[in-house]
Order: sequence, then structure tokens, then C-alpha cells
Amino acid sequence: MTKPAKVNLINLIKMSLIASLPEINELPDSVYVMHERSEKFIPYHNHLKGQLSYVEGGLAYIQIEDKYYVIPAKHYFWVPQQLMHVLRIGHSGTVLRSLFFYTYDDDKHPFYSQVGIYPINNLLNEMIKHTEGWDGHIKNTDKRFSFLSALKDLLPEISTKKVPIALPFTENERMKPILDYIDKNISEEHSLQSISKQFGFSERSLSRLFQSTLNMSFLQYLKLLRIIRAFELMLMTNKSLSEIAYSIGYQSLSSFSATFYNLTNFRPSEFNRTV
Repeated sequence: MTKPAKVNLINLIKMSLIASLPEINELPDSVYVMHERSEKFIPYHNHLKGQLSYVEGGLAYIQIEDKYYVIPAKHYFWVPQQLMHVLRIGHSGTVLRSLFFYTYDDDKHPFYSQVGIYPINNLLNEMIKHTEGWDGHIKNTDKRFSFLSALKDLLPEISTKKVPIALPFTENERMKPILDYIDKNISEEHSLQSISKQFGFSERSLSRLFQSTLNMSFLQYLKLLRIIRAFELMLMTNKSLSEIAYSIGYQSLSSFSATFYNLTNFRPSEFNRTV
């Protein structure tokens, strides 16, 4: 008797998710509603609709062009129509609530043409939760459509503070080993001077290389990388905040907390309570 072929479950899930993407675009004037809890990876794709996704718990990542955007719990992101992106949900506890909007009125505000990550407020949180039992296309003949239309109109007014958690990457052959070294040794006390010496650069040359390839300074990159690793450790380990701070290169919990707050507008302890 012939043994049945083994099925790669992960590939099947991935294929089914990719196969469902065209359904979002079938009705251009509708709002498509999707609520899901899963670990998944969807390679480069786009939508004919604008995408609003709220990360209710966990952590999500979007890759757009040469940047990785990190979306922590209690934040939402907007991806404009037609923009190619990769979506990865890296934690089984992540709940992603997505609304895909018609685009015929997107020209009324610049918000709809820009990628952005924003902290959720109570009003938007309650409005998105109200759609929890909805699924699929909501047409303009449906009484629920006016509620979703009002939600879309509200976005430019409440989305005033972008969270700058976007880590650039590069294929530059001189930079790749430097970035790899920093990532693998994130707990060390790095400085422009120490990294320059490690890789045989002058401080001025390395500083220019960071600016020309990543469009940010060495210190900006290091801070962003450390905060992203902190998000991941808070989600995936039982380490205390002090242990996390030291493991990503901070010498005190207070300095870690201050940097975390400056980048995200909330304290690490507040993030811990949301996941």
C-alpha cells in the first residue's frame, strides 16, 4: 500500500492565506473586515484597498522597501493602497484586527497615502471592537457601512503621533557584517568608536556609511535595534525588565525605560501589561 504524501502544514496555511488575498480586492467600494489570531508570514503582496490593522496583543512586523516596521500591542498601522509589503506575525498570542477600505476618497487627506504606526486611543479601540463579529465584505448598501465609513474619516484626526519603530536594512556589503555583529552582540556596550575599531574604519567614515546606507546615525540605529529586541524578549521570555535591559546592552533599568519611552511614548512596564 502506498504511503500518503506528507503535507507541509505551514506551507498549506501560507498558501491558503495568499489565496484569500484576491477576495479583499473583489469589491473595490466595500470595506473588508478580518479578525484573526495566528502566527503567519505573507510574502510581498499589495491590496487595492487601504489597510488598517490593529495589533490587539502580541507583535507584528511589516517590511516595506528598505525598512522593517515593528508594531507592538495596542498600536495600529495604515498601509496605503497598492503598496507592496511583507506581513509577519511572530507570536501566537498576536490578535490582528484588519479593515480594508475603499479608496475613492483617499485624496481628501494625506494620511491615506502614508505608511504609519500609531498608538490606539479609547475611541478607535471601541469602534474596532464593535466590528469583532463582522467578517468579509461590508457593502455600501449595508447599514454597517456608515459606521465603518465614519471610522475611516476619523483616522486623520486621531492619527497625529507616529511611532518611529522602523528599522532600516541594507544590502551594502560593507555594512552587512557590521549590522550582523551588532545584532549578535547586542548585550555589549557598543559605541561608534568601538565598532569603528572592530571593523577598521575611522569614526567619521563609519558615521558617513550609516547615514548614506541607512539614513540614520549609528546611535539611532542602535537604540532602535535594542528597543525592538526588548519587545521580542518581553513577549517571548519570562525575563524581568531589569534582565531584559541588561541583556540588550543597557547599564540600568532607568536608562532603558527612558529610551523606550522616548521612542514609543509608553513605559516598558505598560507594554508588559498589554501582552
